[in-house]
Amino acid sequence: MTQGSDKPTILIVDDVPDNITVLSSILVDYNLKAANNGAKALEIASRFKPDIILLDIMMPEMDGYTVCMRLKRDFKTKDIPVIFVTAMDEVSDEARGFELGAVDYIIKPVSPPIVRARVKTHLHLYDQNRALEHLVHERTKALNKSRLEIIRRLGLAAEYKDNETGMHVIRMSYYCKVMATAMGMGNAEAELLLHASPMHDIGKIGIPDSILSKPGKLDAKERAIMETHTEIGARIIGEHDSALLDMARTVALTHHEKWDGTGYPRGLKGEDIPLVGRIVAIADVFDALVSNRPYKKAWPVEKAVALIKEESGKHFDPGVVNVFVANLDEILYLSKLNADPD
Repeated sequence: MTQGSDKPTILIVDDVPDNITVLSSILVDYNLKAANNGAKALEIASRFKPDIILLDIMMPEMDGYTVCMRLKRDFKTKDIPVIFVTAMDEVSDEARGFELGAVDYIIKPVSPPIVRARVKTHLHLYDQNRALEHLVHERTKALNKSRLEIIRRLGLAAEYKDNETGMHVIRMSYYCKVMATAMGMGNAEAELLLHASPMHDIGKIGIPDSILSKPGKLDAKERAIMETHTEIGARIIGEHDSALLDMARTVALTHHEKWDGTGYPRGLKGEDIPLVGRIVAIADVFDALVSNRPYKKAWPVEKAVALIKEESGKHFDPGVVNVFVANLDEILYLSKLNADPD
């Protein structure tokens, strides 16, 4: 409904003023807008989002069929019900109107009771559809929120095996979004990475505590076991149609690959490593370096950044390293905001 009014708004489109007058007199109980050509109708529909459109077909320059087609192609107006009101009474004309997305077809000369009844019916259906869409949207939002929370909690479960607070997965996921956005990744995809990256080490669930919590360096056999966490993680997540879970699996499997091809588990090299894996690699390593771990004390930020730069072109993608350095202030702010509790 038009803002500031509880009455539905109807747009009447006809190139003959008398026809607009007739329909206006029939529909006096509604807020009315009128257009005498197709271009004006499209402008009004886009600007005011009427609740229903009564549309003539035979108009100069742009006929009603074309207007309807353009309304249905525009995401702002595609859901507005369109009723053709026309003297074209052939069955083929009516069929074409419905094919283009119209909800009804009224033949001129119009009958006032029929016009009022049809308009009332389609306004009611439109209200029902909007209410249903809102309900579906809210339930979908709640479902997505629950799903994202489950994914984050699974990430935390893995971190608790070798990180007392589990805040690592929260911090590095924010770093990932900052870098992804700075690299031109769309907002929706960057948000996916924010929520998928906490799953990067889910495979550690399958690694013995004696290895995860060992205070010194791992021997060759222990290292080989530790490296299996990437493939374990991919198996735990599995293969899904869900974009979020698909990205989480990619991250789990590829975040230990290295730009020069010396990483694991597949020895991928350069841009053969998915971008999300290259981003997570830097976020994960940086946060691990500046955090206390069973096998080491936290490094100073300057030392950690120096190592990231030194490994550019070897361990890390040089382009992602540049983005990391350029956005370091924001990354450090997020680090402090999500610091481990004392």
